Amino acid sequence: MKSLLRLLAAAGISIGLTATAFAQEGQERVIRFGHLNNADHPVSFGVKRFAELLATKSGGKMKVQEYPASQLGNEMQQQSALQGGVQQMSAPATTSLAGIVREFGLLDFPFSVSTFAQADALLDGPLGQTLLAKLPEKGLVALGYWDLGFRNVTNSKRPITKAEDLDGLKIRVIPNPVFLETFKAFKANPVPMPFAELYGALEAKAVDGQENPFAVIQSNKFFEVQKFVSATNHVYAANIMLVSKKFWDQLTPTEQKWMRESANEARGYQRQVSRAAAQKAVGELQTKGMQFNEVAPAEQARMRQIAKPVIERFSASYDPATVKLYNDELARIRK
Repeated sequence: MKSLLRLLAAAGISIGLTATAFAQEGQERVIRFGHLNNADHPVSFGVKRFAELLATKSGGKMKVQEYPASQLGNEMQQQSALQGGVQQMSAPATTSLAGIVREFGLLDFPFSVSTFAQADALLDGPLGQTLLAKLPEKGLVALGYWDLGFRNVTNSKRPITKAEDLDGLKIRVIPNPVFLETFKAFKANPVPMPFAELYGALEAKAVDGQENPFAVIQSNKFFEVQKFVSATNHVYAANIMLVSKKFWDQLTPTEQKWMRESANEARGYQRQVSRAAAQKAVGELQTKGMQFNEVAPAEQARMRQIAKPVIERFSASYDPATVKLYNDELARIRK
């Protein structure tokens, strides 16, 4: 009889736990997902696809509310909101994370990859995953990398065909030490500035130019305030899907699984859309009156050599094991 009672008690506890878990997974979750880009940008398309997938997997219980165009603040403000648990998700450029995990600066090294295939291999492989593993202790959980594209220089003065053409130009850069030092190596005058302030600064001629992927240049109508766009392709830029760890820890394992699966499925779509948009944007920028030029591969190689001391200096300040992994991975993916 005692054995039977113990079995029934155990079964009751088990049923109770299952019911509790079901109740948690049955409750509605509202995810505030903020980012800097406009609603017609590939990052926004990625958010929308993620939202659709997550709604389907959760039976409509997990709802994503998108806040594009810096509605929830700049990258640093949104990062703080995620760490504090006030905001649930964001998709900033990886560059913004170098302030809390220095080794993310490795992804900002100029001319490290030259193709999308190389970029995906670097980010989806051991190096990219090692960087993601450093984020939870900073209050963030990452669900993978999205495409932002190769960064290119625009300005109102002249085409950039060689390193010397950057000499003396006031170029807005992301508030990031690797970007600052790289453009100093080219003898430009880099000006760190939040993205939301950039259009006004270009319009007022407070800065001569800026650097961003083609789709960002087009989506933000920089053609209205810039004359020249040069395909420098100096850095491959990625966005990163971030979740507040405080929010993540409230989710059930099933809910976390839905989020990871949705993120993985949305990634391929977002990259495809982003790369198609970049190609289309070049033509549209020219139609809007911008003068476009490419930078010869030999000149890009020369610019890489000019920037080499910057790479060496920053590498010396990062975790040696991560730097070694980065270099090993570059050697692997360049074969």
